[in-house]
Amino acid sequence: MISKPEVPRFIVLLVGVVLLVFAFLNAYLFLQEDLSILSASGLEELFGEALGPLIGACIRVMYLGIMGWIGSTVTIRGVQLLTSPKPEVKPEAVPKVEPVTKSPTSSEQPSAKTKGKKNK
Repeated sequence: MISKPEVPRFIVLLVGVVLLVFAFLNAYLFLQEDLSILSASGLEELFGEALGPLIGACIRVMYLGIMGWIGSTVTIRGVQLLTSPKPEVKPEAVPKVEPVTKSPTSSEQPSAKTKGKKNK
């Protein structure tokens, strides 16, 4: 069963894969149709006939590149989210506090107030 924190991770991965599939299907259909650039007469017609197929191919390649880049970026993020270590919440250990009892010892030195009184 998928836990609640993993649901957004799978959604991001699914969106990335759908974008990639859409990009490649759309690019395939785009490459199948004939894209022609219409031009007027004279010099424009000459450049239109000579550069039209080249410009059409460049438009198709740029479209495919951008769609594939976006889809692959989202897919990579989804995979990173799924494979990243999940943070574990550990209960913080509270140190045990023991009461301090002071026992008189012979090694204790008298304080400054008692020194002054003894010397007088």
